[in-house]
Amino acid sequence: MPLLEVVQTKHVSASIRLTESTAIQLNQYAHLIGASADSVIEEALKHCFAKDREFQDFIKTPEAKQVAASLRIRKAAASEAPEVLPKKPAIAAQPTTQTSAVAAGSKA
Repeated sequence: MPLLEVVQTKHVSASIRLTESTAIQLNQYAHLIGASADSVIEEALKHCFAKDREFQDFIKTPEAKQVAASLRIRKAAASEAPEVLPKKPAIAAQPTTQTSAVAAGSKA
C-alpha cells in the first residue's frame, strides 16, 4: 500500500476585498499556523459552510444553482496545471516535524 495518495485539485484565482484589520489578522493567523493566507481562507470557508445547517439546506435547493456570481474569478492561463496535493495519511497523528519531513521528501 503506498504511503501517499495523490489527488489533483483545480484551483481558481479570485479577487476579494478585505478590511485592513481583517487582512492583518489573516496574515497573523497564517503565520501562527505556518500556512498561506489562501489556505487559511480556504479552510475557514470550508469550516463555515460545513457548520451552517441553513446553508447546507439551501445548497440542496434549485434556487442555489441559480445564484448570480458575485466573486470575480480570473481565468487561469492555459499553461497552469492543477495543483497536486497529497492526502493526509490515514494513520495516527505523527509529530509535526516528521510529517513535514515526509511531505518535503526528506528521509526522517
